[in-house]
Amino acid sequence: ACICEKNKRVTNCRLQEGRCRCESVGSGVSVDCSTLTSKCLLMKAEVTHSKSGRREKPKDAFEDTDGLYDPECENTGVFKAKQCNGTTCWCVNTAGVRRTDKHDADLKCNQLVRTMWIIIEMKHAERNTPLTAESLNKFFKEIITSRYMLDGRYIASVLYEKPYITIDLKQNSSDKSSGDVDIADVAYYFEKDVKGDSIFHGNNLNMSIDNERLEFEKTVVYYVDEIAPEFSMKSLTPGVIAVIVVIIVAVVAAIVVLVSSNK
Repeated sequence: ACICEKNKRVTNCRLQEGRCRCESVGSGVSVDCSTLTSKCLLMKAEVTHSKSGRREKPKDAFEDTDGLYDPECENTGVFKAKQCNGTTCWCVNTAGVRRTDKHDADLKCNQLVRTMWIIIEMKHAERNTPLTAESLNKFFKEIITSRYMLDGRYIASVLYEKPYITIDLKQNSSDKSSGDVDIADVAYYFEKDVKGDSIFHGNNLNMSIDNERLEFEKTVVYYVDEIAPEFSMKSLTPGVIAVIVVIIVAVVAAIVVLVSSNK
């Protein structure tokens, strides 16, 4: 009966009071197509889509899922604070990103911690037409406010340090109004657009500045939560642990030398 312009991963669309409403694939949750769909429902739909109609893969086959997993969503569409894969569980933030070590099913996640700051860092390819900080700032602010419906007050900055473009989105729980889209949903839509896998129905993002397409070589998203993440030393790589050990040994050695010299 209608087309969900802002989400192609839906089914059973129909008009209700002049608005297109559909069921999100994989969860059946009703979504309003006049605004962005929550990241949790989008991830669940993508996992469901990747499983449908596919034969079982060999035991040792694997793919780079880019952080994708089959999430548990509340009826409102937000992530449940505790996510599990079989008997392995972890706590996530409002962006659905793991913020604790992985544990067994007894893990307690007392609250869904809010992601208040999202940093999107992109490295663009070489261009014939030079870019300016002013043109980039205007370009991305217009895209984010119009295409992703984010209030401009949540766009903290657009920084250009050739060839890197950094976009800061900030949205505290006290600042966010009930009708505002979430910065985590905006970042997810945006990242999919940049990687050529748009969620919008037949509406790919036109990344052209000064009549030349803006191509990206790398895109990384960082998350800052209202409460610091809870990772233990076990989650650190051996290289990082080695650096920490070296620093500790150096500090201890300096203290020993200082004490000896005072004697």
